[in-house]
Amino acid sequence: MPDRLGVGVTLWLASELMFFAGLFAAYFTLRSAATLWPPEDVHLAVGRAAASTTILVISSFTMRRAEHSSRDGDAAATRLWLAVTLLLGAVFLTNQLLEYRDLGFGVASHTFGSMFYIMTGFHGLHVFAGLVLIAIVAITVGMAPIRARRPLQAVAAYWHFVDVVWIGLFATLYLLR
Repeated sequence: MPDRLGVGVTLWLASELMFFAGLFAAYFTLRSAATLWPPEDVHLAVGRAAASTTILVISSFTMRRAEHSSRDGDAAATRLWLAVTLLLGAVFLTNQLLEYRDLGFGVASHTFGSMFYIMTGFHGLHVFAGLVLIAIVAITVGMAPIRARRPLQAVAAYWHFVDVVWIGLFATLYLLR
């Protein structure tokens, strides 16, 4: 993406990377100062989160299929793969909200709770924004398939970024004990 859209998306994703890097830095700083991390009342559903992570990773592959279909000029297949990506992203986000409901701690319970909800909450907002952008691109593909290729590439880059960030969050919050 060497044009203005590509440069803009690259700069935007770089700023998003710095934002999430700041969250990770805060998390690891707080973790290093804690005597017990995570606190005893934290019981995360690692298997459930792993399944949800798998769903989100699969959505990157379906987004990639949408990109290939767009490049091949197949608007119907592009819309189909975008719809599948939307569905998978919505399942991921729904699971995150259900997990929040089932957790035995809150944002004000302790430092871990604050960081957990801040990090996963901001990621969830990014997933939601990605779903909105995917829906807009899917509509655009239906109206003007050729004009939608560049926006689709930009949204795909964002979606892949969101997926990679989640892998880091999952590893940090659920696997590193």
